[in-house]
Amino acid sequence: MSFEEEWAGLKRGAAERQSATRLNQLPPESGGSGAGGGDADLGVNHDKLGAIGHAAFELHGRLLKDGDHARATTEQAGASMSSSRFRTGGAMATVQETWSSQVSALLDACAHISNHLDYSAAQHAKDDEEIRTSLAVSAINTYFK
Repeated sequence: MSFEEEWAGLKRGAAERQSATRLNQLPPESGGSGAGGGDADLGVNHDKLGAIGHAAFELHGRLLKDGDHARATTEQAGASMSSSRFRTGGAMATVQETWSSQVSALLDACAHISNHLDYSAAQHAKDDEEIRTSLAVSAINTYFK
């Protein structure tokens, strides 16, 4: 066998292997999306994410204002009762500290939810754009073969 014949055979074999490349996946009728079969689609509804994030942001604002509503009067009443040697004064101080701690935890949770949904929406938009770009590039590549 000559070099040219061997080289032509190797090129044919490589071309056959390249055209036989396929994704490793299940057939559509037995897809992993449950009872619906292979018709599942990963999608993000930016309006719903935005609405939930906005609700968390609004709740954060209301908690910031309303959660601190009675702090000054409760602290003052607790101090006044404590100075008059009522045990209720110390209990009121404990209740106020616990309340402030719980409101702070809720504020952190609302901020985390709002920020995370903003990040998720932006990241999904970025991922969608990267996929759109890569699909456009792969379509262009077919004309260069």
